[in-house]
Amino acid sequence: MKREANIMLIGPPMSGKKIISNYLMYYGAAINENAVIEVNTYEPGYLVLERLKENKSNLPLSKVGIVDCVTGVTGMKGIDTYEDESIKIASSPVDLTDIGIKISQYFEKFFEKKNIRKIQLNINSLSTLLMYSNIKTVFRFLQVFTGRIKAVGGLGIYVIESGVHELHEIAALSQLFDGMIEIRSETDKNFLRMVGLLPKPTQWLEYEINNTNLRILGKTA
Repeated sequence: MKREANIMLIGPPMSGKKIISNYLMYYGAAINENAVIEVNTYEPGYLVLERLKENKSNLPLSKVGIVDCVTGVTGMKGIDTYEDESIKIASSPVDLTDIGIKISQYFEKFFEKKNIRKIQLNINSLSTLLMYSNIKTVFRFLQVFTGRIKAVGGLGIYVIESGVHELHEIAALSQLFDGMIEIRSETDKNFLRMVGLLPKPTQWLEYEINNTNLRILGKTA
């Protein structure tokens, strides 16, 4: 898979998309000494950092920037509302302007101030953003940051639920990406393949999720 690309990760609920995107983001960043910006719409930023510590990621937290889109909505006070070097709290998933500002602040920090030339961006998930904004607004928002990732030779992973959105919405967003990682589920098995990232689509490969680990079984469907 190309390490310089914008990729849509699309699949049904409960298929392990979160773990797959985390693996692609943090494992690769640790090896290549890249920085990661994660826009998270389903859990507070401090939990994301706790997960990284528990998984003993080799990526220093100084190279991680979390845009927390959850805590601003809950309105709760305490540890989950604390911002630090690795966490910025956006007002809500509705406010794409605020989310964009937070992402840009991390771009400035990593690229300009810390001279980290390769930046990885993970937006999890586009489905949440589409719940609150129309397709044109989300498209314009993504157009800015897919362009920035391409300009710095970085990697972007953008997660979306299959079977939830209109086909024309998926088709419109697909124009912004270099390719897709598609997931499908059959009975109790999950399969993935890459489309557009290689000269031709890969075969469907079965995979397993064990806790936070991704294991490709190597069996084609």
